[in-house]
Amino acid sequence: MYFPVYRGRRMRRTEQLRSLVRETALSVNDLILPLFVRFGENVRQPISSMPGHFQLSMDCMVEEARKAHQLGINGVLLFGIPENKDPLGSEAYSHEGVIQQAVRQLKDTLPELVVITDVCLCEYTSHGHCGVISGQDVDNDATLELLCRMAVSHAEAGADIVAPSDMMDGRIGAIRASLDENGFPSVAIMSYAAKFASAFYGPFREAADSAPQFGDRKTYQMDPANSREALREVWLDVEEGADIVMVKPALPYLDVIREVRDSFDLPLAAYSVSGEFAMVKAAAEKGWIDGERIMMEILLAIKRAGADIIITYNAVDAARLLMQK
Repeated sequence: MYFPVYRGRRMRRTEQLRSLVRETALSVNDLILPLFVRFGENVRQPISSMPGHFQLSMDCMVEEARKAHQLGINGVLLFGIPENKDPLGSEAYSHEGVIQQAVRQLKDTLPELVVITDVCLCEYTSHGHCGVISGQDVDNDATLELLCRMAVSHAEAGADIVAPSDMMDGRIGAIRASLDENGFPSVAIMSYAAKFASAFYGPFREAADSAPQFGDRKTYQMDPANSREALREVWLDVEEGADIVMVKPALPYLDVIREVRDSFDLPLAAYSVSGEFAMVKAAAEKGWIDGERIMMEILLAIKRAGADIIITYNAVDAARLLMQK
């Protein structure tokens, strides 16, 4: 019987051999933990569709960040839940806003932690859209001014990176210019460059209390059918001054992550979003899958597709498993 000279199984016989030729390595250094912050003290409001995650008061948020950092997670991404909402999302750019105060507390207690802030108005507006409403749509150019004010206020509080997630045209260039003009040339921009209008964001709407009160976000977030358009969006953000570009969601858009990786040499982030997290948790709770193995396989797939940074609600659990290896 004929056998080929090459036998793939030779290098699969033991874990030591497999690790010797492993092509992709997942590290705790790749992971960013999202956190949801609200006012109050000793508040841990459970998010029902995201088991193990909470809306946290600032004292609890600092402790969660500390625990994550002790596991080797070097960065957090902050989302704010304000006390009051209005049509212009004015608490988003207030000096005493929830994120501005949270950033100051984090930098006072964990100065070495990389603090990234979400720059978008949807959590702060009474209508739940990501900008200024004109008629039944978001006014792109009127929104840019408010996003710039928000980004500068985060920089003043001590944010290391601002992360615009609104998908307004031209916002990266506008924010970069505002940061530079206000004395923050070292604050980096992580752009949600290819953010798709996805059903996978469902649990996040509960977590951030940010569901739109009318319509949807399809006029500014991308059509899930389009990958060539994603490359154009990324190119525009690179030209406007983005330091890191992002694809969101991650798992359903691995092909887009790979195309962006092959086309651009900037650091590439991928956001493994709330729906991805919730599906695995729910199936694991029913005993249908091995939740830990699936979690790690998904993260490895995102890294293999080309992501340098993975924003994931599984960051803490994954870090614990990685420390055991």
